[in-house]
Amino acid sequence: MAKIIKPPKAYQNQEFISSSDARVIRILAEYLEPQSRFKKHKILDTIVFFGSARLKSRKDALAELNKFKSMNPKAPGFAKELRHAQKMLEMSKYYEDAVELSRRLTEWSMNLETSANRFIICTGGGPGIMEAANKGAKKAGGYSIGLNISIPFEQFVNNYVTKELSFEFHYFFMRKFWFAYLSKALIVFPGGFGTMDEFFEILTLIQTEKIRKKLALVVYDEKYWKSVINFDMLIEHGVISETDLDLFYFCNDVDTAFKTITSHLEKYFMKEKESALIEPKLNIK
Repeated sequence: MAKIIKPPKAYQNQEFISSSDARVIRILAEYLEPQSRFKKHKILDTIVFFGSARLKSRKDALAELNKFKSMNPKAPGFAKELRHAQKMLEMSKYYEDAVELSRRLTEWSMNLETSANRFIICTGGGPGIMEAANKGAKKAGGYSIGLNISIPFEQFVNNYVTKELSFEFHYFFMRKFWFAYLSKALIVFPGGFGTMDEFFEILTLIQTEKIRKKLALVVYDEKYWKSVINFDMLIEHGVISETDLDLFYFCNDVDTAFKTITSHLEKYFMKEKESALIEPKLNIK
């Protein structure tokens, strides 16, 4: 008697699952699988850190700069590379500040009287400021989330993300959804195109009231951000209102940022019922 060979079930058919016809299934998976893990670990809400993936710790930046001591100063490109290494050492202060702010916020959240995990540090999971924030949370002994994205360069999961809360996304918009959905505060450290993309997208959602919760949006280092974005000219040209600048806070040091964020969270979110863990209300229209 000939052996009956059954065709694979649809959800086990990898060729189908990877096809354009099954795209909606993959999108739903990037919603449902993270949701399942967040519920399992009782993650009620998050504090999100954005910032450059290219920044290094002071230790690593100093090591890179010290390499120039043994190099030929007449070599092609030496001066340019030296200036870059010096700038990276200067910018490393933001990495160190992100570590310290994350550590303090994690310690604060761990001391809250709650059975849930409140205000958990969340990043894009990669290097730079993301690594710094995850490192700070780990130093405090707390959880931290890494919402990684598959792109050709710069992005890999850093060693400080809690293993059970490390995610790998294919769709940028699903990753962005999870940044916004659970967050009660977002901190924007100095960065480039990716950081500005996240900053302005969240800012637009707040401005247009698509995000209805009282989200704290903290922009770290007013001098840096006003040197790369001329907010006053946007007002002068009439494309934003003066009151639009009230949608976020400028903070220039760890102490101010910590106080601003915790005061905001205590004012607006400390009375939330933990039953929201079971069926959290959608805060995005």
